[in-house]
Amino acid sequence: MSGRVLTAYAPDGVPEVAAGDDLAALLVTALGEEWTLADGDVVCVTSKVVSKAEGRVLPGDRDDALPGETVRVVARRGRTTIVRNRLGLTMAAAGIDASNVAPGHVVVLPVDPDESARRLRRELAARTGVDVAVVVTDTSGRAWRQGQTDIAIGAAGLVVLDDHRGRVDAHGHELVVTAPAVADEAAGAAELVQAKLGARPFAVLRGLADHVLPPGEDGPGAAALVRAEAGDLFGYGAREAVVRALAGDTDAAGFGAAASPDELVGLLREVLGADAPIELRADTVVVRAEDPRVPTLAHACGWTVTSPAASSAVDQVLRPVVP
Repeated sequence: MSGRVLTAYAPDGVPEVAAGDDLAALLVTALGEEWTLADGDVVCVTSKVVSKAEGRVLPGDRDDALPGETVRVVARRGRTTIVRNRLGLTMAAAGIDASNVAPGHVVVLPVDPDESARRLRRELAARTGVDVAVVVTDTSGRAWRQGQTDIAIGAAGLVVLDDHRGRVDAHGHELVVTAPAVADEAAGAAELVQAKLGARPFAVLRGLADHVLPPGEDGPGAAALVRAEAGDLFGYGAREAVVRALAGDTDAAGFGAAASPDELVGLLREVLGADAPIELRADTVVVRAEDPRVPTLAHACGWTVTSPAASSAVDQVLRPVVP
């Protein structure tokens, strides 16, 4: 048979996980004689059982736990709150889960999912003698798409991002931005066999050995998939971005890297008009008019209005404030 095959298996029979449980032992026992781990396998485990094993079950509800898991609010719509959480992930309710847990309790994400993955990888190697990669998964929604899919929030021993930049396709075109998120793709494949109500927290993928790192090399982990604040083009919801810009909040986080001077001039002309009196001077932009929209646009672009130039009381001098 030619081509490439990916096999995914999620065993039944995993008991309820409690604080202190040995996840490696639970997986090996559940696999039993149906599946023997082999070098190059990718083991996926839900963040929920990792959190339960690590004692991350808290009393209360989502609202009680949300402040401690939130770095900043990205958007709110009704009862839905999207936040950037302490792991840098943008998720509904910071990834806090109230399903499959005792009433009056919630499960929060592991303290360090990459370290959780590294630890499980070491324990599986010690128990079985094979080199596998480990991915800690969680469910997340996506901008522009209905529904949810599983993504990697922790990883060890896996090439999490397969950077194709510089490679050439069959037609001789050099790839510029293509970089498959292998760890996320593995998490999504695992969820198909685990199923949300299947009580199958583990899945094993076979066929990705070329993405599995040698023993002792854990790689950068799933943290490498998180966009930095300055690289995120969608740091706020549309409504929240307008409100924060109009409020002139001094915290520029979430607006991304500062616009270049040329970009800023273009946006100013779009808002103020093509004939607006705007000058580009080295690293500053000068608007020779008193227009209240200028500080708002400057803030949204990572710039600020400094004191007026001495030459004119109406000049607004803009300088970048976001590195």
